[in-house]
Amino acid sequence: MKLTQRTRRAGAAAAMAILIGGGGVAAGAAITGAGNPQAAPSAPAAPSVPAPASYASVVQQVLPSVVQIRTSSGLGSGVVLDTAGNIVTNAHVAGDATTFQVQVADDPAPRHAKLVGSYPPDDLAVIRVDDPSGLKPAAFGDSDKARAGDVVLAVGNPLGLSSSVTQGIVSATDRAVTEPSSGGSPAGALPGAIQTSAPINPGNSGGALVTAAGQVIGIPTLAAVSANGSTQAQGIGFAIPSNLARDIARQLIETGHVTNSHRAALGAQVTTAAGPDGAPAGAGIVAVTSGGPADSAGLRPGDVITAAGTTRTPDGTALSQALAAARPGQQVTLAITRSAQQLNLPVTLGELPGS
Repeated sequence: MKLTQRTRRAGAAAAMAILIGGGGVAAGAAITGAGNPQAAPSAPAAPSVPAPASYASVVQQVLPSVVQIRTSSGLGSGVVLDTAGNIVTNAHVAGDATTFQVQVADDPAPRHAKLVGSYPPDDLAVIRVDDPSGLKPAAFGDSDKARAGDVVLAVGNPLGLSSSVTQGIVSATDRAVTEPSSGGSPAGALPGAIQTSAPINPGNSGGALVTAAGQVIGIPTLAAVSANGSTQAQGIGFAIPSNLARDIARQLIETGHVTNSHRAALGAQVTTAAGPDGAPAGAGIVAVTSGGPADSAGLRPGDVITAAGTTRTPDGTALSQALAAARPGQQVTLAITRSAQQLNLPVTLGELPGS
């Protein structure tokens, strides 16, 4: 999270993470041939692997690759990509700034950096320092191999405390998470996020979520808040998968823009529609892009989308999350309300435009 004077996006009192889906654990009994329930047999105990007494060697390996980023409005973190001075961070850390001050571990002198490119839909940005001497690129791992239960460390600059490290586990993978709106920007839906119990605080945004082997598998971006929205939920943080971060960063470095978002799009501008009682009643279509997926499927301004496939969409945020979890080219049946009529329209999703 970026630590700012205005407590943006992932600030302790402002950030909100909204999850799609979830799972439960079924507790029960095995039924025998006699029809009497008996306790299920215990699984063989897995051989215990003692946790290391210290992660100091991992931290020593990773810290030189994680930098502190300052703008006129606050600070955050970044991860060194290459020896050319490219650094990946969050788009909300970069904000509207085009120039930055970068603090490298063990170097008291700040370095000047410029914006290479930003892609807010995935909350990613790349900046480049003018003086890349001595920068150590991070070792990136394959985020697709992350599993619930893996030990991870979050490395960054929370609350301005440079080179801080917290420890936890991967709590879940492939979460669809909604970042709150901020500074006039609409809420963004992040697909495939890694959920972690490693504490993430303001200033951690853009840093590194690393494995016990020192490989970066995620870019921490926000923490959840409690149900009443007043306090930060403990042990629930989210990181953008490293595979996505590297792909978007590569596109920004090569062209300054994102040319392939890999994200599904409906081709319509939506807002939350209110029912007669004032409660949210669905995602209302405000405008339709000519020739886009929604237009081709026959959707019109004024239609209210109440479900996408089996996922209910009681508001615009829920629809954004459903689209974040879908793929370009995928066909989805939308349940809509049009002039008090209930319709089901199949839509072949397009691709979200690049930057």
